[in-house]
Amino acid sequence: MTPVSELSDLTDPSLTHLFARLGLVEQRVRQAVAAFRARDPLPDDPFRGLYLSDEAVNAILRTHREPFGQDDAVLAEVEAAADAAEAAGHELRLRRLARSAALTPLDVALLVAALVPDVDSRYEQLYGYLNDDVTRRRATVGLALRLCGMPEASAAARARVDALVACGLLVVEDLDRPLLSRTLRVPDRVSAHLLGDDRPDPALAEALEDGRPSQNLPGADRLATALRNGIRLIHVRERPGASGRALGVAALHEVLPGALCADATRLDPDLARALYREALLTGKGLVIGPVTGPLPAPPHAAITVVLYGPAPFDPRWSAVPPLPVEAQAVPGDVRAELWRDALDGLLDGADADAATAHFTLGPEQIRRAAAAASLAARAEELPVDVRHLRLGARTQNAGGLERLARRTEPQVGWDDLVLPNNVAAQLHELAARARFRDQVLGGWRMRPGGGRGRGVTALFAGDSGTGKTMSAEVIAASLGLDLYTVNLATVVDKYVGETEKNLERIFAEAAGVNGVLLFDEADAIFGRRSEVRDAHDRYANIESAYLLQRMETFDGLAVLATNLRANLDEAFTRRLDQVIDFPVPTPDLRLALWDRCLGPWLPRAADVDLDFLARSFELAGGHIRSAAITAAYLAAASGEPMRMADVVGAVAREYRKLGRLCLDREFGPYIPLITGEYR
Repeated sequence: MTPVSELSDLTDPSLTHLFARLGLVEQRVRQAVAAFRARDPLPDDPFRGLYLSDEAVNAILRTHREPFGQDDAVLAEVEAAADAAEAAGHELRLRRLARSAALTPLDVALLVAALVPDVDSRYEQLYGYLNDDVTRRRATVGLALRLCGMPEASAAARARVDALVACGLLVVEDLDRPLLSRTLRVPDRVSAHLLGDDRPDPALAEALEDGRPSQNLPGADRLATALRNGIRLIHVRERPGASGRALGVAALHEVLPGALCADATRLDPDLARALYREALLTGKGLVIGPVTGPLPAPPHAAITVVLYGPAPFDPRWSAVPPLPVEAQAVPGDVRAELWRDALDGLLDGADADAATAHFTLGPEQIRRAAAAASLAARAEELPVDVRHLRLGARTQNAGGLERLARRTEPQVGWDDLVLPNNVAAQLHELAARARFRDQVLGGWRMRPGGGRGRGVTALFAGDSGTGKTMSAEVIAASLGLDLYTVNLATVVDKYVGETEKNLERIFAEAAGVNGVLLFDEADAIFGRRSEVRDAHDRYANIESAYLLQRMETFDGLAVLATNLRANLDEAFTRRLDQVIDFPVPTPDLRLALWDRCLGPWLPRAADVDLDFLARSFELAGGHIRSAAITAAYLAAASGEPMRMADVVGAVAREYRKLGRLCLDREFGPYIPLITGEYR
């Protein structure tokens, strides 16, 4: 019979050590077989194992099961060779596992005894022979204890079986049987690892995430120091633009062989046990999140776990308190390096960090955004440029905000705005605030205290149609962001406290989204506080007070638009970065608006007099656009180029909507074109 130690390529020191330990088990199995044969009363019985004869019963009563002796000298020789291999720099998997899981020498012996049938199938038959049952082809608890030189009744030895089971390194089967006749099985992942297979458990495929480390993350050195000092449970609270996962991975790679990242939402108890076993096998630390509740506790104190999530750690989640750590947003220089690494030379001279500096992205989001940008560029057969970068960054927006606000992908730019120069300048300043807030608030440390956020908020005030909403869309377009218009129907609730809850959901979702949040008709929810005369006034004031506090801690870009600035509480003004008044356009601006709204593609008749339209009709930009569209429909219906009659008729219809009279002094020579219906 070929010894088990000769069944492998012994050029691998790790396998050499493993098979040497298996060889020790083989020697004890040979002793056990010889002892069994010596006391077998019916060695030639073809039905042995299926019944007990009188001679067999008498033989059992005459004998006492003794543990098989262990050759300590041979074991010492095997372990001395292992010491020399490790001193030469070789990694021995069995020894690394023993250190990682704090296994005792008996634990290792029990594990190896149970492992033998998974390495050499002949031992299935030998174990069946020793169990006196050909159907039981693995080591039982009793047989394993005796092969390890331990009495079957040893409580301490039995406890070590339980310890191996708790770590996931052994499985005890046939639980309906007495303890000593229960079968021991080594999980496939454990045996594969010891034989040199580094692939994780296939059951973990959907739960495991990217564990590549990012360099120079703020706070990683401090976290690594804590790990070196023996702290095994850490909770990282994430802020927008930060990544607890990336921080944990970076720190673990400095201290341990690496990190295993898992999605907490996919971890049921069985997968959690498989994950903890993977950590013991590989010696890596675990990074698990986002954590929103308790997880199964690690079975061994040696497992290092970094939990992360946006919420603070609840003490009820664990009997062992974690070290609390807060992940900081990625600084600009690190962010630029992450973009360069992720794009790997695909940029066509564009500055990725400058193009996306105002985006709040963590390391993993940057990698995914870079992949999305590369796909978009490849689809157009173009090199990656700023447009692709911003598109990729927008793909990282969570979808929760779209259930509470209407998302608009901006289609307009600065050239589409027709505003007074001072208003346009203020809008450019607002865009600059959003673009350079990291530099000003972070790099130059201009951020005030008191828990204030890093957000940028502005109030657009002016009559209806003066360009407030379009300006918000232009701001979003200039920054490469989407515009999210809050639907008041999803916010205002007649029940006390529900409006605040709805607003909190909007602000919480917006914190994880790179976009411009627009509160149109903001006076409906940001109203002025009043003197308390009854319970309604008190609750209305509570709502306004909540909004005042929440706006201060908001980290995003928000625009409040209102037609009634006087109705807003004065306390909001102090908390706003900018207040921009949108005046009714002057005749010069109205001329530009008429020309822009009618556009170059709409065929015009020679009698269309834009100067007269701009001079005579005091309309805001929104009303001019509405009249232009109405005139276009009238021209389309007539099948001819748009005439002055179409435009004047459209203006008359707009006047009717506004409740204004069509006066002779405004319509002048075109008054005959207006029917009595509009006079």
